[in-house]
Amino acid sequence: MEDSIFENLVKEAIEEIPAEYKEKLENVEIVIADFPNNNQLRHIHEGNGKLLLGLYEGVPRIKRGRYGIGGTLPDKITIFKNPLLMIARSEEHLRELIADTVKHEIGHHFGMSEDALRKIKQPF
Repeated sequence: MEDSIFENLVKEAIEEIPAEYKEKLENVEIVIADFPNNNQLRHIHEGNGKLLLGLYEGVPRIKRGRYGIGGTLPDKITIFKNPLLMIARSEEHLRELIADTVKHEIGHHFGMSEDALRKIKQPF
């Protein structure tokens, strides 16, 4: 799949986020990478056999003090293109996987744990 098509699917997923959550996505960068790098792969629990589809790297909103003072780097959400393509059965399934992954990682930004996110399909 061409990068531009995949990027548009990610943009669509971001646009579907309810306004009350999108407004609070300050200082968050959402990027696309083909695969996780070695440092990002360490976030996968050893032996679970799962692919890393997305990753939130930053300080969740509930754990922050007053943000925005000084030169703070943005939090980062990375969506991994090739692992998503590997498990998608169709373009529609890919669209759903991307939307779920974006919402899942944004859930981490708002302080939801992995266990809490697994219990609910849609964090918002």
